[in-house]
Amino acid sequence: MTIVSLMVVGFYTWSLKGHFSSPTMPDGAKVISAAVTASTLFFLYLIWSREQSGTAQGIGLLLEIAAAVLFWWAVSASRRARLRFAFDADHPDSIVTEGPYRYVRHPFYSSYIVFWSGWALATQTIWAIVPVVAFVAIYIVAARDEERKFGNTALAPTYADYKSRTGFLFPRLTRG
Repeated sequence: MTIVSLMVVGFYTWSLKGHFSSPTMPDGAKVISAAVTASTLFFLYLIWSREQSGTAQGIGLLLEIAAAVLFWWAVSASRRARLRFAFDADHPDSIVTEGPYRYVRHPFYSSYIVFWSGWALATQTIWAIVPVVAFVAIYIVAARDEERKFGNTALAPTYADYKSRTGFLFPRLTRG
């Protein structure tokens, strides 16, 4: 559990320099990075300080692996798009609609939520819910901010159409 968890956090850390292309890191992204560091230490403490069932760890591990697969699929689909950090003040200049973006508008945030949920489940403690809820709130605020910025660009009509076809953080179960 520890090795896979740290690998996935490492993937996310790599993306700060290796994928996202903001000229500077916005304060909101710095808050997320600090929360990731603190939550990683917290979850490591929980994993190492208490016993967990093999079932909880197995399900948690599967969720973390699914999150990593979604993350790399999103990286592959958005490589040319020059995506920016969360809370970057610049407006978007392109819309990615390939790969996981065909189903969900914010697959990176979805990946992060699935990852933290898997690690929380593996710890088998109610306290692990606290960082997950905090991350979900942060990612929703960041995603809504990004969507608001699309509305202030020439891409607004195209994005509105895209938004009508795709889910926010998770795929839509129905069309419409």
